[in-house]
Amino acid sequence: MSRIAIIGGHGKVALLLSRILSNEGHAVTSFIRNPDHAADVSEAGAAAVVLDVEKTTTADLAEALEGHDAVVWSAGAGGGNPERTYAVDRDAAIRSMDAAAQQGISRYVMVSYLGAGPGHGVPKEDSFFAYAEAKAAADEYLRSTQLDWTILGPGALTSDPGSGLIEVDPADPSNGRQTSRANVALVAAAVLELPETVRRTIEFRDGTVPVIEAVTAS
Repeated sequence: MSRIAIIGGHGKVALLLSRILSNEGHAVTSFIRNPDHAADVSEAGAAAVVLDVEKTTTADLAEALEGHDAVVWSAGAGGGNPERTYAVDRDAAIRSMDAAAQQGISRYVMVSYLGAGPGHGVPKEDSFFAYAEAKAAADEYLRSTQLDWTILGPGALTSDPGSGLIEVDPADPSNGRQTSRANVALVAAAVLELPETVRRTIEFRDGTVPVIEAVTAS
């Protein structure tokens, strides 16, 4: 059994992931901002800890992460406020990486998005620009660390049931980027236990290949 910390624990992907991991016998701690969400987190099998990562120092994050074996970042500001987007999706994410390193937690999984990176191509006038910039910076910082990181880049999220079937590194995303949140959770749970996925960026969408086969294919 591993102790796994999920930051952004009330998100839809995080709740699905909590249920998967807890059913597998792992101890899951979900960090949430709103105490009213604790019941939902508990119902998904995780221990809820109230922690506002936007306002938390690296030292406080490190203390909260003590005793865990892995960290999954699944938090987000939710868009609409560029200042808060940078504060959460870039700055708080980076603090969580530093906190994990301080605690000697090597395994770190980042939930990003398909197409993230410095060449994201989102115009400045687009409301998505701040998020794209923030994620690009956070992902690049993670790649520069000594953590055993994996960056997940799912396509456009849907509420469809999880098929357990994906396509990794889609050659032509114009054919569709749809990715069920349930499949994202399945991928995140899988990569946590697959050394082959360490220090890899895995972009994917719903497809036809079983998750483990897809993420371990060379």
